[in-house]
Amino acid sequence: MRRRRAAVAAGFCASFLLGSVLNVLFAPGSEPPRPGQSPGPSPDPGPGRRGGRGELARQIRARYEEVQRYSRGGPGPGAGRPERRRLMDLAPGGPGLQRPRPPRARPLPDGAPGWPPAPGPGSPGPGSSGPGPRLGCAALRNVSGAQYVGSGYTKAVYRVRLPGGVAVALKAVDFSGHDLGSCVREFGARRGCYRLAAHKLLKEMVLLERLRHPNVLQLYGYCYQDSEDIPDTLTTITELGAPVEMIQLLQTSWEDRFRICLSLGRLLHHLAHSPLGSVTLLDFRPRQFVLVDGELKVTDLDDARVEETPCTDSADCTLEFPARNFTLPCSAQGWCEAMNEKRNLYNAYRFFFTYLLPHSAPPSLRPLLDSIVNATGELTWGVDETLAQLEKVLHLYRSGQYLQNSTEGGRAEYQHLPGSTIPQEDYRCWPSYHHGSCLLSVFNLAEAVDICESHAQCQAFVVTNQTTWTGRQLVFFKTGWSHVVPDPSKATYVRASG
Repeated sequence: MRRRRAAVAAGFCASFLLGSVLNVLFAPGSEPPRPGQSPGPSPDPGPGRRGGRGELARQIRARYEEVQRYSRGGPGPGAGRPERRRLMDLAPGGPGLQRPRPPRARPLPDGAPGWPPAPGPGSPGPGSSGPGPRLGCAALRNVSGAQYVGSGYTKAVYRVRLPGGVAVALKAVDFSGHDLGSCVREFGARRGCYRLAAHKLLKEMVLLERLRHPNVLQLYGYCYQDSEDIPDTLTTITELGAPVEMIQLLQTSWEDRFRICLSLGRLLHHLAHSPLGSVTLLDFRPRQFVLVDGELKVTDLDDARVEETPCTDSADCTLEFPARNFTLPCSAQGWCEAMNEKRNLYNAYRFFFTYLLPHSAPPSLRPLLDSIVNATGELTWGVDETLAQLEKVLHLYRSGQYLQNSTEGGRAEYQHLPGSTIPQEDYRCWPSYHHGSCLLSVFNLAEAVDICESHAQCQAFVVTNQTTWTGRQLVFFKTGWSHVVPDPSKATYVRASG
């Protein structure tokens, strides 16, 4: 591994320190100085751009103040008096953290502030069940298996494995991204433009901390280091999730698709009642979310907004979407009522609910699921009612109350063969937990019999000891039972009469 890392570093500059390595490995498109060359000062903006330095400083200050507001606001986790110190200098001397270094002067546009306060300490690290020290730069010194995951306008995301074996995600400003590139073209100030883009990463880091929730990605820590090109480059360390691929989700079981919608409902309820106030996601698309062990989590918060929209009358409160618009009332206090909440809810409908909720659901649950889809599509419900109805669906499904009464007289008899399984004789059904066979979840034995009876090719089924997230058992359905073998973890039922 050391040889491989050395070979990569030699292609750029053997003298880079950790900050340079992070930028090279974790920010594609960066251009470090060649070996033996000094990086030199930031490019001069030129005569036609000097007036723009003030505008760049204004933008940096606006983002700085936004991060400060989110750091201070509300009584939630991590709240408290902001601390004006470097982001990596929480808990000096603690595990995985470096000791504070004396601040150094940095050339910034006139009037631009320094870094805003860090979020409060205590974010759990990988494998932790509670508050504890953050991961810092020391944790990234010997990472392995760096893989590019994706990038957006501002950030690039990588997957790495920490020395202890835990896989995490690293986020950093994308040096070849749209935000940094357009800023440099406009202002010609690479360091100032990096700071402007990095404030989005800072904002996201603060919000991940302040909005801590099972459906918000966990922040594990950050590394704040110098490179030879740009000082104080920032990399955040977060929980690792799988990208949301809608085409793949449409091929999964209804139970797993419902779990994603329920996760989203719980997240939107939390955002509507967060410690910071009602939070809206201005960039609400599947790519802003990840899946962690089947749960949907929001990962991209740099375009989140807390402030409600001011208004003088309802004409100022129009929610515009590609397919339709909505007009909300203007409150007596001069704010559009529930606009943040309703924006989130309609986006949940158009990107998730309409595709994932109704299809292949149990027939008895479809009227309730259709009501949820229709009400969110018309914005007749808020997030409270939407979540209450989703939780009702979960209760009906988990308790077996959704099962329709079936006539016992029409059923065939099945012989019970305990401690056995049928290794072959599979057939495909949809939706199945296994693409090469018919593997479905059931509430009880009666439901397994009903499913087998409804499949013309089913002549037997095997009940496993595996359960889904709702506690339902997984069952293989088979075309016959010509080859039954012992298996103490399973039980086979074969059709005894036609």
